[in-house]
Amino acid sequence: MKHKIITLFVAMCLATAVTAQTANGGISADMLRKIESAQKAGPADKALFNAIASNSIDDLAKNFANQGSIDTYFSNETASQSIHDQKSSGRCWMFSGLNVLRSNFARQHNDTMTVEFSHDYLFFYDQLEKANLMLQGVIDTYNKPIDDQRVRFFFKNPINDGGTFCGVADLAEKYGLVPKSVQPETYSAENTSRMARIVASKLREFGLELRQMGADGKKPAALQQRKVEMLGTIYHILAITLGEPVKEFTFAFSDKKGKAIGTPRKYTPLEFYKATVGGPINGTFIMAMNDPRRPYYKTYEVEYDRHTYDGHNWKYINLPMDDIEQMAIASIKDGCKLYSSYDVAKQLDRKRGYLDLDNYDYGSLFGTTFTMDKAQRIMTFDSGSTHAMTLTAVDLDADGKATKWKVENSWGATNGQKGCLIMTDRWFREYSFRLVVDKKYVSQNILEAEKQKPEMVMPEDPLFQMDE
Repeated sequence: MKHKIITLFVAMCLATAVTAQTANGGISADMLRKIESAQKAGPADKALFNAIASNSIDDLAKNFANQGSIDTYFSNETASQSIHDQKSSGRCWMFSGLNVLRSNFARQHNDTMTVEFSHDYLFFYDQLEKANLMLQGVIDTYNKPIDDQRVRFFFKNPINDGGTFCGVADLAEKYGLVPKSVQPETYSAENTSRMARIVASKLREFGLELRQMGADGKKPAALQQRKVEMLGTIYHILAITLGEPVKEFTFAFSDKKGKAIGTPRKYTPLEFYKATVGGPINGTFIMAMNDPRRPYYKTYEVEYDRHTYDGHNWKYINLPMDDIEQMAIASIKDGCKLYSSYDVAKQLDRKRGYLDLDNYDYGSLFGTTFTMDKAQRIMTFDSGSTHAMTLTAVDLDADGKATKWKVENSWGATNGQKGCLIMTDRWFREYSFRLVVDKKYVSQNILEAEKQKPEMVMPEDPLFQMDE
């Protein structure tokens, strides 16, 4: 009898505990029973569990019918160039942007000369400017509460590796370029996480100090002076990890086989920029975006982009995929590579370097469907631009329609298709987002639409994360 009373008491306690923990939409005991009763208990599910418990989901979801040989022929392809490797860093945007610049240089010299630009050099100034963005942003918002959305933005994201082609244009014009051989990659350039955490921690500490100075009534000039001193500390950390930027160097250009052309001469970074790029980059291109959530043929500007104080905010025109494809085709036909960005993790067969909507069948594996369209994936943070690559080739059918595309990637020459990825046009339309196009390949109506006053959008928007 005593045992029954204890058992009843324990059961009542458990029931009370479940009730106490469940309120306003929580999982009650009754709800849990309904969820459990909806589960299948057949041998097929047991076999699936056994398979998934011991194997990669992608290996099991791989669509065998889509595993045939990949057609590597392209009707229109730009000249090949060496493949780089961003290693464990988020600098894909810089690699893609500099790929375009070095390709343009080679085209100007009929592919008789080549150049390799230093990513480490430009990355130094990118990080210094991002540090300035954070500190100046804190100064501008010091009178707002610490939990204000904009204040939280600066403290949550004090620095990062990501960016867009706008960053390449602004940085190269301002600081110049140097050859890769003059300022090669350091360990921290290729493995940025530890350096980034150290710099971010210091910036947050500095940010609190600047807010306190503002609250104490210090004059704006005093805050600016202290900011300069703080940036001196950040510069020192960057100089130790990335190397202090080269100020002058001696260099001779070479052909594709590495043979020197002409005699070596001295350059400053800005002189080297003029010798390899020529005039300004800004003003020569448009950035097109495919965002089906927003009206097309409208321009937008991302508020508090990394160039708010040093350069230009990220501005783009929203276009349908048909227009984006036509501009890309025109550029590639003329031999000009393009900066582009994608949600590269979706349906990527990394081993084969192939992107197609039918590479993996997750729905059949889990007995469900995945029905969101591109706009719905963006608005729910399920998809967005994650990685920049250099668009280099397109294959056109008899009607001039694209069937597949090829990009130069920055994951090393042994990755995928000799360092490149091939994507079907179906995948390209669903998971491509940004394209930077020289204005000479853009129709007049789009050029006119691109001139309109842009609508400001918030950096927290799911589509405006930087390419990494």
